[in-house]
Amino acid sequence: MPNIDWNASDYQKHFSFVPSYGESVMELLTKPEGAFVVDLGCGNGMLTKKLAEKGYHVLGVDDSETMLRLAEKNCSGISFQKGNAVDFSLKQKADAIFSNAVLHWIDAKDQQKMLDNICHQLVLGGEFVCEFGGYGCAEQVHSMLEKCFAAHGMTYPRVFYFPTIGTYAPMLEQAGFRVEYASLFDRPTVQDGRDGLADWISMFVKTPFLGMDDSLKKEIIWETIEKLRDTLWQQDHWFVDYVRIRFRAVRVK
Repeated sequence: MPNIDWNASDYQKHFSFVPSYGESVMELLTKPEGAFVVDLGCGNGMLTKKLAEKGYHVLGVDDSETMLRLAEKNCSGISFQKGNAVDFSLKQKADAIFSNAVLHWIDAKDQQKMLDNICHQLVLGGEFVCEFGGYGCAEQVHSMLEKCFAAHGMTYPRVFYFPTIGTYAPMLEQAGFRVEYASLFDRPTVQDGRDGLADWISMFVKTPFLGMDDSLKKEIIWETIEKLRDTLWQQDHWFVDYVRIRFRAVRVK
């Protein structure tokens, strides 16, 4: 996964919904207590800790040094290692690999290689349980940013990977999985505070603004949120139009 320069303290303070929603994804795991479970893209470790509390032997893997330091601080007694989802390697094959809100960060060209690697890191019969952004995720925000970039004579790059079930399930099968569960669903997600949408853009939409003058960045973000106020400002809160995709897949070859 890309080594994003996360603001770890802001992430933990304002975006706690990310691991909170991820707790329900754990219910797809079927392995018994004591199984070796890898939290791939563990971030600040809050879900890694939940996995450990369920009785699993857990390892957290993330490519961000900043997040790993925070995870180690949050999760005494749990092991972590630096690793990229596309090519991470385990000393011992896992019984299950769990991943929440990570895979949409991986470039489309690397997705099959990543799934091949994940399958290879599992024992035969091991399971891969994941949730990430699905087709149409945050489309109102991204399409408005695209329009505002264009108004300033610039192109807004679409850097996230948001697939359909029909696209992704065959890729899992090609990697050696049998897909046992798949779901694509809307999940409008409330943001923290009156600046919640601006904070969300600043936290998660980094690549399109790289190298941009800070004043122009602020101007584009302000233009975007004002144009979205009628649709995404509801009941005194900002919402982002999330769409999520979930899978449970078992390694069969």
